[in-house]
Amino acid sequence: MTKTSFLNLSRRSLLAAGAVALATPMLTRRSWANESLVVADPGGPFADGYRKAFYEPFTAATGISINGVARDAEPTAQFKSIVETRSYIWDVCTLTLSARLILEEEDLLEPLNIEPAKVANVMPEAVHPNMLGTDVYATVMAYNTDMLPEAPTGWDAFWDLDRFPGRRCLRKNPIDTLEIALMADGVLPADLYPLDLDRAFRKLDQIKDNIDVWWTGGAQSTQLLESGEVDMIAGWNARFQAAIDNGAPAKIVWNGGLYSIEGWGVPKGNPKADLAREFVAFCAQPEMQAKFTDDLAYGPTNLRAYDHIAAERAAILPTAPQNLQVMSLASEPFWKANRSAITERFNGWLLS
Repeated sequence: MTKTSFLNLSRRSLLAAGAVALATPMLTRRSWANESLVVADPGGPFADGYRKAFYEPFTAATGISINGVARDAEPTAQFKSIVETRSYIWDVCTLTLSARLILEEEDLLEPLNIEPAKVANVMPEAVHPNMLGTDVYATVMAYNTDMLPEAPTGWDAFWDLDRFPGRRCLRKNPIDTLEIALMADGVLPADLYPLDLDRAFRKLDQIKDNIDVWWTGGAQSTQLLESGEVDMIAGWNARFQAAIDNGAPAKIVWNGGLYSIEGWGVPKGNPKADLAREFVAFCAQPEMQAKFTDDLAYGPTNLRAYDHIAAERAAILPTAPQNLQVMSLASEPFWKANRSAITERFNGWLLS
């Protein structure tokens, strides 16, 4: 996106934010000018992306100041403690779909009560009574374009050692890895759940001795691709995009990808819940969501955001139409119910 187009987008976004403020009687600078919210995000590039997309425009529209803080990598324990002790160090926090299920089960989330019109263009999978998804990430394949003689087009290529030679890498975790194995064995994405575990492990048996590295952290997966240590790897799209942005000769294969959603939740009983709801609803706007894609290779959940994203940038985002249509939503309910038992089996299989 050019500097000029970005400035124009910023002006449009602020005008849109002002329109929202005028259209919502409670949302006025005069009534809330001295208020503030503490918003917990993952930190790092998220802090910069969210500040530009959500925090600063919301303050400009409402006068409510936003204090962004970094949360734990898995915030459910913190979230539970905040609600149970009524020590509301956060007013809003980013959550994954799996975290939402855990917190919902224990009644730790405030209802958001977002007007349907405000989320009319948001992906249905991202809209929940107690969470609004704002960004999408995906598990995909990446490959070294210098080493592979042709471009793989799906997970079956990962198992085809003759046609696609090279060093392989998978995540040291059953989540996504078992789905990948089943899709490589011909299972359609729509038929993945409940997972056929025996079939998945049989398929993994075929490739186990050819896995050169089992990665355990996102930064490690970026380094493995960037350094050229592996030629085919399954992992998170934004981590691979970071390697590509740093000059790695690599491409992402979206076909057969598994996506999930992250967004905002509000701790139950929060005395600032009404202000927090206004902030969350504000983040549904397409103009706002388009802004974080300058810094983060995640997909906006409001698909109208692509009206404000340059085509070149849109091509690397999970919810761009051409990418989203060849991926499927991972089943968080399945993993919530089965994660412990399957992880135990997976770890035993690794050692066998």
